[in-house]
Amino acid sequence: MTANSTQNISTQNIASGLQILQLSAGLTLTVQILGQGSPVLLLHGGGGPQVLQVFAQRLAQRHQVFIPIHPGFSGTHRPEQHNTIKDLAATYATFLQHLNLQEVVVMGFSMGGWIASELVLHDSSRIGKLVLVNAVGIEVPGHPVTDVFNVTPAELARLSFHRPEAVQQVPLTPELMALRAANFATLALYDQNLKMADPNLHPRLSEVQVPVLVTWGESDGIVDLTYGQAYAAAFPQAQFVTIPEAGHQPQVEQPDRLLTALQSFLQ
Repeated sequence: MTANSTQNISTQNIASGLQILQLSAGLTLTVQILGQGSPVLLLHGGGGPQVLQVFAQRLAQRHQVFIPIHPGFSGTHRPEQHNTIKDLAATYATFLQHLNLQEVVVMGFSMGGWIASELVLHDSSRIGKLVLVNAVGIEVPGHPVTDVFNVTPAELARLSFHRPEAVQQVPLTPELMALRAANFATLALYDQNLKMADPNLHPRLSEVQVPVLVTWGESDGIVDLTYGQAYAAAFPQAQFVTIPEAGHQPQVEQPDRLLTALQSFLQ
């Protein structure tokens, strides 16, 4: 299926170039679709889909890339009872079925990695490979996920990036601050006070039968390398690749290195 093959998609085009898909009577999903080729589903973290844009544009030179916005993020609609990571996983299983996508590479970033892990456990029938980028979601004794809800923006940047001063920062207008606050509130809602980790997820990952790549920015101050190594070890068949000179968002700091790791895995 190409980005122009929309005959089986109930969508509404909106000014930003995104599409709104009606997945059920009460659930819509806002999705950006780029490029052509084999399908890759990108699941964003708490920072929202905008932090994936540079990486997604490069990935779209070889693949068809789908970037949904988790319901409730970036001002999108979230049904009242849609409030867990498993709800999001079920939504994306429905999304893959809705578009009749096959052999999809599912790539999850931070919180999106948690969703991706739950998705492949929920229904792997349309998933070819799983890629996690500095994912959260499991418990690793002695290596907790940093409480991002109780740090200042400056401290969050320091923990998130290898070189915070080199990352272009968008000016914090009142509108952007309100949007970030709303996104964090949505992130907290989906987290269900589990501190970005579900104690039941780690042991269940042994059931995953698709090949897995776990990539990790070496300078991550949100979830450290030991946490990443434990994540990879939980799967029956997983590769663990570190991204140098990158923190929690290697897609921002080192998009080419991340893309190289991904293409090596896919080949």
